[in-house]
Amino acid sequence: MKQLIVPQHKRLSWYLAAEEYIGRQTDRKEEIIFFWWVRPTVIYGRHQVLENEVNLDYCHAHNVDLVQRKSGGGCVYADEGNLMTSFITPSAHSEQVFQQYLATMADALRQLGVPTVTTEHNDILVQTNEGTHKISGNACYALPSGTIVHGTLLYNVDFEALQQAITPSQAKLAKHGVESVRQRVMNIAPLVQVTNVEELSLQLANELCDGHIELTAEDIEAINEIERQNY
Repeated sequence: MKQLIVPQHKRLSWYLAAEEYIGRQTDRKEEIIFFWWVRPTVIYGRHQVLENEVNLDYCHAHNVDLVQRKSGGGCVYADEGNLMTSFITPSAHSEQVFQQYLATMADALRQLGVPTVTTEHNDILVQTNEGTHKISGNACYALPSGTIVHGTLLYNVDFEALQQAITPSQAKLAKHGVESVRQRVMNIAPLVQVTNVEELSLQLANELCDGHIELTAEDIEAINEIERQNY
């Protein structure tokens, strides 16, 4: 697997466009992963009704961006404490790719000292003395030329802002036997020997990758164009 080096502090839609750009390159044969982080943003799935999932008044008042992605799945809050991952493979076997990615990422986190377990709900969890908590949510979608998997990794997210921005239905929370989003999630900052998401991305790249790829100026302009057209 190769790490793609991408510029940071872009809009979230730029990174979705970067995934799509890499994923549509039919001549690329290797698996690629890249890591990124963004200002406060809510990302919602392609089948979701925005008003049912998001506290729009809070997001508008606190300048939280809203972006729809092309994959399914639930609503996600991201900020500079949430390490985002994008994995692109030429394999068209999406479900197999998805499960392999979850297992690989969970194993890499275990190597960094995080006691992870995976679930059938596309999450990566940690098992602590206080119980089991979600640290990563993931989704995937297929292209004619391969599969894209993208996910979150809660390093040091502002959970107060997360809970205010995202308003899932009471039925969804009841299914998990919890009272709020906040009860389901935890940050991994206390569990790893790094001081920020950039250091975490470097350690994960060391565990997962055997080299890196740089974007050219032409690549960046092509990504900019996909963002303008599709996002």
